[in-house]
Amino acid sequence: MPQKTPHKQRRAKNGAPKSRARPARAVDQDPANRPGVPMETAPRPLAGARVPIAPQHAEVPVFKHAGRKEMPPVFGTAQPPKGLSGLLRKAAYAKPDHKPGHWMLLLLADRVDVWEHRLRRSLPWAAPSTAALLAGGLIWRVRRA
Repeated sequence: MPQKTPHKQRRAKNGAPKSRARPARAVDQDPANRPGVPMETAPRPLAGARVPIAPQHAEVPVFKHAGRKEMPPVFGTAQPPKGLSGLLRKAAYAKPDHKPGHWMLLLLADRVDVWEHRLRRSLPWAAPSTAALLAGGLIWRVRRA
């Protein structure tokens, strides 16, 4: 059985033995040198920033996540929730956003919204054409009898 050779101690360029200790991680460093320190401090406006944005007030219902205490200063109100898709969105925002059911209901609400739009878009021509087909069928039956 071959014998194992002892490990040679590695030497640095200056001849001193190399240390096997790992370099300091970011958590162990001085806070002035840590990469995450800017995120750990309270946010401040930039030097040339204008006055703070006034909070927006909505006249239509706007849903927010359950964990959020207040709305952001600006949010969208162009497409208010309506119909069955609006009810599904309301049910989705009643659930916490870390649950899959929250996101699945939002996806379902998007699909339902598409079908509601298609139905709304097709009503102007679907109703008259359906009436014409029914009237044509009645006329054909009367003539045939």
